[in-house]
Parts: sequence; C-alpha cells; structure tokens
Amino acid sequence: MKAVIDTSIFTNPDIYGVFGDSPRRATEVFLELAQNAQVEFFMPSSVYSEFLKVTDIEPLKERFEIVIRIRSPFRYKIQLPAQLLYEFIEEMRARVNRGLRIAEEHLKEASKSPEESAKLVNKLREKYREALRAGIIDSKEDLDVILLAFELDALLLSADEGLRKFADKLGIRLIDPAGIQNLLHSSLKVDKIQG
Repeated sequence: MKAVIDTSIFTNPDIYGVFGDSPRRATEVFLELAQNAQVEFFMPSSVYSEFLKVTDIEPLKERFEIVIRIRSPFRYKIQLPAQLLYEFIEEMRARVNRGLRIAEEHLKEASKSPEESAKLVNKLREKYREALRAGIIDSKEDLDVILLAFELDALLLSADEGLRKFADKLGIRLIDPAGIQNLLHSSLKVDKIQG
C-alpha cells in the first residue's frame, strides 16, 4: 500500500494529539510506527519544505527522509478531467463574490463606528479567509499532495478538508484522519509483531 501524507498530520492538534503532545513528538511516534508498517509513505518536496518551516524536526530530519519518501508528482504528465477545473473555477467565483459581500458588510459597519474599525478589520479578515479558503485547495502544496496521491493511486492521509474534498472528486482513497494510527498499527510487518 502507498500513502501520501500532508503536514496536517503533524500540525493539526486534533490529529497529532493521537500520536503525541506536540508536533515534534507526534512526528517521532509516527516515524516509529511508519518504519515498521507495510505502507510506503510519500510527501511532495514542496510540502516537505513547508513542513520544515513550521515545525522543528531537525534531529529527526534524516530519519524522516528515510522513512518517508520525499518526491514531487510528475506535473507535466498527469491528466485530470476538465470538469474538475470547471467546477473549481465556478467555486472560486462564488467564493470571491461571498468575500466581496463580507467586505461590503464590514465597510458599512466601520463607517458607523470608526473607533471599532480595528476590531472590524480583524473580524473581516477572519470571515473573508473562511469564505475564500476554507474547504478548498488553496496552495501549490495542496495541489502537489493531490497530484502525487492521484499519480501513485495512493491513500491520502490529511486532515485538510479542502484536500479531502478534492481528492474525493478524483476518486483518491481516504480514511478518517483519526484512524491513521489504527492504519499504522494494523499494517505492522508480521516479522516485527512475531519478533
């Protein structure tokens, strides 16, 4: 079995909490289980670079690169259905329109009470980000995860709802993020269990 992993496995507290009390400890436990599992793990190089920026795994870096294969998808060879692009453009247009309406609402509120403008700007940012980015792939790293899982016909391990939603449209296999530890335990190599 092959699996492509996203940084959310190590950075989302709801998921890494299954493995440890911090992203670093979760990474250590994941690597120990993954090393003995009958699963080949992959992570795109763009995602790995992002992961190194947001977590401190320097002492684990060499082991991470041995257990998890760092590899980019063959972007120029992968073919995806045009319908997906069509749906993505439609969804982005609707999201931009929602974001614009949110900005207009907050602008009206700000003109009523200028002293509250700083609070309104923060509220606007939060709602705008939610309207435009929640539940959608919104970075080249996200796209690399999807493309690599599609190319390898691999299981996708991610807590990111946007990735999961897009992967489902492409027929990429998914499991509930909370079940990742069970997947690792159930795929331990037989010789390790008996030894």
